[in-house]
Amino acid sequence: MPRRAQLEDVDRLARAMPHVTVEHGPRGNPIYQVGRKSFVYFRTPRPDAVDPGTGEKYPDVIIFWVPSESDKLALVQDPDSPFFTTAHFDGHSSVLLRGSRIGELDVDELREVVQDAWLSRASPTRARRWLDDNRLR
Repeated sequence: MPRRAQLEDVDRLARAMPHVTVEHGPRGNPIYQVGRKSFVYFRTPRPDAVDPGTGEKYPDVIIFWVPSESDKLALVQDPDSPFFTTAHFDGHSSVLLRGSRIGELDVDELREVVQDAWLSRASPTRARRWLDDNRLR
């Protein structure tokens, strides 16, 4: 049985993808990129993602790009899913996840989300090469 995901796994899995660079945002938050395109990043607190009870901005939001709107819906429409979105991200191919809920995923589930994020932002040549090299045998 795979172990529960931890925050450190985001860094490890994102860096394991080819051609990844890591930039840092205004508060030192990591932004993982491929070909200068972000595919996963730790977002600074924003007014669109708040605790419904307290109104406090979530300090631990991670954004993952997704391949399509249907992939996004598949991740966010289940009310028990740790993934969510906000009106700010309407029409944007990404989902949000609070770091405090990352343990609701196992490492394999997180790996799939990170790989899909990378594939959605990598060049077609890089994506095709990675898929060819990682095809299940």
